[in-house]
Amino acid sequence: MVSRYRKGVSMKALKNYPLSMNKLLYALAICIMFQQCALKERIEEKKAKPNIIYILADDLGYGDLGCYGQQKIKTPNIDNLAKSGIRFTQHYSGSTVCAPSRSSLMTGLHTGHTHVRGNRGMEPEGQFPLKDEAFTLAELLKTAGYKTGAFGKWGLGFVGTEGDPNNQGFDEFYGYNCQSRAHRYYPTHLWHNSDKIIMNGNDGMHTVTYAQDLIHSQALKFIDENKDKPFFLFMPYVLPHAELIAPDDEILKQYKGVFPEQYYEGVKGSAYDSGWHYARYMTQETPHAVFAAMVSRIDKYVGDVMLKLEELSLDKNTLVIFTSDNGPHIEGGADPDFFDSNGPLRGVKRDLYEGGIRVPMIAQWTGKIAAGKTSDHISSFWDVMPTLAELADVEIPEKTDGVSFLPTLLSQDGQQQHKYLYWEFHEWGGKQAVRKGNWKAIRLNVFDNPDGSIQLYNLDIDIGEENDIAGDNTQVVAEMAEIMTEAHIHNNDFPFFNPDK
Repeated sequence: MVSRYRKGVSMKALKNYPLSMNKLLYALAICIMFQQCALKERIEEKKAKPNIIYILADDLGYGDLGCYGQQKIKTPNIDNLAKSGIRFTQHYSGSTVCAPSRSSLMTGLHTGHTHVRGNRGMEPEGQFPLKDEAFTLAELLKTAGYKTGAFGKWGLGFVGTEGDPNNQGFDEFYGYNCQSRAHRYYPTHLWHNSDKIIMNGNDGMHTVTYAQDLIHSQALKFIDENKDKPFFLFMPYVLPHAELIAPDDEILKQYKGVFPEQYYEGVKGSAYDSGWHYARYMTQETPHAVFAAMVSRIDKYVGDVMLKLEELSLDKNTLVIFTSDNGPHIEGGADPDFFDSNGPLRGVKRDLYEGGIRVPMIAQWTGKIAAGKTSDHISSFWDVMPTLAELADVEIPEKTDGVSFLPTLLSQDGQQQHKYLYWEFHEWGGKQAVRKGNWKAIRLNVFDNPDGSIQLYNLDIDIGEENDIAGDNTQVVAEMAEIMTEAHIHNNDFPFFNPDK
């Protein structure tokens, strides 16, 4: 009889037993059926590859979120993401400006190795493209059976070039191909793969369609359309990058009249006056209120994504990561000092001090990532590729500078540490930076003086990089100089050192 229970008892067989025995066996059969169903669900859940959503804000500072200390701007959805997941305090972007930071993220290589190392525009539209031989995060996840989509700002190659997102592993792209054109939130057009989508009414004088809202709706549609298969959704939104402008809705109204304002005089020829010029920003009468509204708007988008996952019962099988591409900007009337956008850190966008490259990073995965956790693990954009490779159960590429932080996400032992992190920046005279343990080294004016002096800081006791202690630690400085030489590989498209010096 016992062996029959284990195998299961048919309803027909139950009729041959006395009534009391029938009830007992019927109950046992139901229990066994539920156990088998539960076991099947657990097996299927174990086999299912998790969905991955990577939300990338643009020029959002380390201190711009409530969960990182922001006092003036409301970010309840992102704060809740941190409460229900893990918040990183020592996460670094790929660079201190847009294109190289994204190149580092996509290729798993730091700026001494990744191909695109600067913001270089190309005519008639777009930026210097990723090479065809580049192996991207999207291509990696496609090998694991993922549907891939990117919605927002690309900046790594125009339509039809090697760097076109459709040629770099993305099944679908919707948004700004060119990051310069993303300076306009009411653009004349966006791109859906190779199709040019005209924004009727956005003519440089009128503001009809706020592109970020449209891009966001298309990203939510991507989730709906791919709910039954594993997907990788890359959401490189433009907010809160300059220009400073937002729809006059409830999000903006909550900040109007709240802050003291300093009128920002735009440049003639910018959008919404006499014509279009993507390098010039518009006049903004209330830049503080508008900036706050732009940050709260991306917070609203995060809330929409999380609600969508819950509605579709995808929240328990979706890893959501939120971060920023670099530190806070100062263009178009932005005022990082007023909002304390870099928190305790020194520097802003285009600096290799901490404020230019240390960024917020939050990860949430219901049932997998412990709620309310904070991590001081030192990580970077080039770690994302090996992390997601391990998560998707595909081989980690040999050519990567990254280290998987999946053990930290899942509270597991065996987290590998970096020997060092390295950055180089190809503007403002050229800059290099290294972080090794708590030591942080910075070299400026590299173009003219590649062997110039190095500043040294101990971040453990000087997070604001106020006290240069290079003179007291010459051996450490020498080691950092060696790393700067070792980590930089020459790139003909983005030469770093001036050959005449």
